[in-house]
Amino acid sequence: MNYEQMNNNKLQLVGTVVKEPIYTHEVFGEGFYETVVAVPRLSEQKDFIPITISDRLLVRHEVQVGNKINLVGQFRSYNKIEGEKSKLLLTAFVRDLLPMDETVTPNSIEITGYICKPPIYRTTPFKREICDVLIAVNRAYNKSDYIPCIMWGRNARFVQNMKVGDKLTVVGRIQSRTYVKNLGEDKSEERVAYEVSVSKINPIDRDDSLDNMEIASAEID
Repeated sequence: MNYEQMNNNKLQLVGTVVKEPIYTHEVFGEGFYETVVAVPRLSEQKDFIPITISDRLLVRHEVQVGNKINLVGQFRSYNKIEGEKSKLLLTAFVRDLLPMDETVTPNSIEITGYICKPPIYRTTPFKREICDVLIAVNRAYNKSDYIPCIMWGRNARFVQNMKVGDKLTVVGRIQSRTYVKNLGEDKSEERVAYEVSVSKINPIDRDDSLDNMEIASAEID
């Protein structure tokens, strides 16, 4: 992974483990586990964020329910096939676990990538301006992560006029939210969505690297 790919997707989370790690898969002899970390907001609410962690890190650290951890890594996506549809799933991929530091911001992320679907601008019944943007972030081995982002207020008005292929850097935090998905025939299901709540936007001049980038085809539920 080159320098740009190491630095175009950076996150840090400080929170409490709320689920026992579960083994999910292996890559070149390295096992990976999934768990969930509760990260406090400025209010009394918490964001419950899924994380993926290597068995190498589990050996060196006590990642157990009730323990607080300080992790750095990347916010990644992958596609899960369900029937004839491809669903985008998101996880915080842990690169390292650091000593606890109560002075750091407990939830911070910075990504640089390309708008890969037209921004969706709307207002709430209380006239709050919101814009949803899907950003493709390049990763090693010709892969890309597709990160849903949400902008508010002036940022929402600004980004609504950006085009597919425009490059930008955004800074914010990962948030989780629960919603009800209508499945038809009087059926519904409670689900959890994850997205980057953006506090800062920095547009970047477009370059030719978009030409070889795969545009997202996953359905965002």
